[in-house]
Amino acid sequence: MNGILGFAVMVGLLTLTPGLDTALILRTSLISGRRPAWGVVAGIQAGTLSWGVVAAVGLSTLLAASQVAYEILRWAGVAYLVWMGVRMLLLRGSSSSVEAQEGGFLVGFRRGLTTNLLNPKVGAFYVAVLPQFIPADAPHAAMGLLLASVHVAEGLLWSAVLIAFTALVGNALRKPSVRRWLDRVTGMVIVGFGIRLAVQD
Repeated sequence: MNGILGFAVMVGLLTLTPGLDTALILRTSLISGRRPAWGVVAGIQAGTLSWGVVAAVGLSTLLAASQVAYEILRWAGVAYLVWMGVRMLLLRGSSSSVEAQEGGFLVGFRRGLTTNLLNPKVGAFYVAVLPQFIPADAPHAAMGLLLASVHVAEGLLWSAVLIAFTALVGNALRKPSVRRWLDRVTGMVIVGFGIRLAVQD
């Protein structure tokens, strides 16, 4: 029980730290509304569950042991983030055309899931941290799923706060000029994350 509580505190602080997930959720909620934003949230959390189970059963130690495997995943993540950020920077047109390009829940889910799974730092975090919280006599896959579920629960709560916040201020921020500005800012942030992933060892 103490292990679960300690893990909850650690990932809670991680969840509250602004990063790529927060930027993606806020931008999607402001630009496209709640449904696509919840799609992004669901995709991110599905990716978190996947990383948790994979790390628990030992498969993601491949990322730690194999430089080639890590580099392949890292550069796939770089390419995806830069592509997504540049696409946001190049978006043009009215709010309706932007929403048409953004899609609905399933498009948001795919974006959130892909962003999470192509981020090797998430896998590296679980490889480094998860074993410390799994008792030696516990079933690793089940315990990994339980701990990842704690992370998901905290992520869902924080995402609900973010989406509720954008609902309160959304009308003022959904003007076409503000939408374009948000796209530019978020696009630059996401490209920045991609470049950071490319240059960091």
